[in-house]
Amino acid sequence: MARKYFGTDGIRGRTNQGAMTPEMVMKVGQAAGAHFLRGNHRHRVVIGKDTRLSGYMIENALVAGFTSVGMDVVQFGPIPTPAVALLTRSMRADLGVMISASHNPYEDNGIKLFGPDGFKLSDADEISIEAILEQPAKLAEAPEIGRALRIEDSRGRYIHAVKASVPEHVRFDGLHVVLDCANGAAYQVAPTAIWELGAKVTSIGVTPNGKNINDRVGSTHVATLQETVISSGAHIGIALDGDADRLIVVDEKGRVVDGDQLMALLGTAMDRSRKLTGGGIVATVMSNLGLERYLESQDLRLIRAKVGDRYVLEEMRRLGINVGGEQSGHMILLDHATTGDGTIAALQVLAQLVEKGKPASEVLHLFDPVPQILKNVRFSGGKPLEDAAVQSVIANAEAELEGKGRLVIRPSGTEPVIRVMAEGDDAAQVERVVDSICDAVKAAAAR
Repeated sequence: MARKYFGTDGIRGRTNQGAMTPEMVMKVGQAAGAHFLRGNHRHRVVIGKDTRLSGYMIENALVAGFTSVGMDVVQFGPIPTPAVALLTRSMRADLGVMISASHNPYEDNGIKLFGPDGFKLSDADEISIEAILEQPAKLAEAPEIGRALRIEDSRGRYIHAVKASVPEHVRFDGLHVVLDCANGAAYQVAPTAIWELGAKVTSIGVTPNGKNINDRVGSTHVATLQETVISSGAHIGIALDGDADRLIVVDEKGRVVDGDQLMALLGTAMDRSRKLTGGGIVATVMSNLGLERYLESQDLRLIRAKVGDRYVLEEMRRLGINVGGEQSGHMILLDHATTGDGTIAALQVLAQLVEKGKPASEVLHLFDPVPQILKNVRFSGGKPLEDAAVQSVIANAEAELEGKGRLVIRPSGTEPVIRVMAEGDDAAQVERVVDSICDAVKAAAAR
């Protein structure tokens, strides 16, 4: 069944438009609360947020929605998405909520939901919540209205948890780390965790003002991080996104290391220590063919899921695999977290640098990616992928790449964009194929 409000990662949109108006957000709180009112205990929801200006408005609307249907609310303030997942479970909450639009600009915001087990909701849960949204809210009787409480030690609890993911004998003494927190949710916790483990930390993107989240900083804008790593002589750079559930790394030479290389590093390291389960890792259809070939050379398999970290997680749980992620930087390490956690993944990468005693440029580049091109085509309406001319061009492209590469075409789950990706050993062929499809999609969208 098609979903009206939920995309690949919760509900997301422009602030004060569509699903991100206070009225609609309150209804989301009422519907999600009603869905999780199970059993006779006093029900509780925990709420975290990133540093967007609109977070205040959306948080208050959610509190009104949840309390109106009889749920107590615990508010954390600015805290990473994985911290909300962790604390949902540790505080025995019925539901966890993160207010964030991840790597999007500050004008956007979103709502991510976690079940009592700390995992993101299934499609079935989201469909059920959407169905409740279409009905009048069942408001609690006056004595059963919920209470709201703000706690101040949530960041400390999370710092303790992420440090526990590193063996006690491992210290980061001697490492100089440049850390870019995207002016987002991890601006306090990530620098503290890395510093407490012994590293020298140079922090950027740690002065949020409500409007500068992801603004020329963070995992999607790494130029400043690259410059700072080189100018400071640091050993490595770490970039988180706005809600700190993903990371991108920069080596000491300023070269970018994406999620594919990080999955290769951590997956094979865990395999050597006999901690990898399931005989491989789970990535998405967007991960580079080079990763797949490298894992095969290590007698490991690559399982591909749909784009979206929750789909990666579903495959991991189904197959009993404990390492997975996305090329974009989501790293899911199920031994330590129930969702992507950029800070935990960063600590594991730093631990590998310490263990190997080699420069990041040697440790982090395990395979040569095959030429891969991804282009986005924005459209204003309609369904251009259903156009006959577009389908014909795609069929020809698939035939041309057969046995030589891969083609992935998909609509974005968060914005009106068609993503066209191709890869193969012949870079010119890959570029030609992508351009032909993009031109066809643009022509169809203009009709």
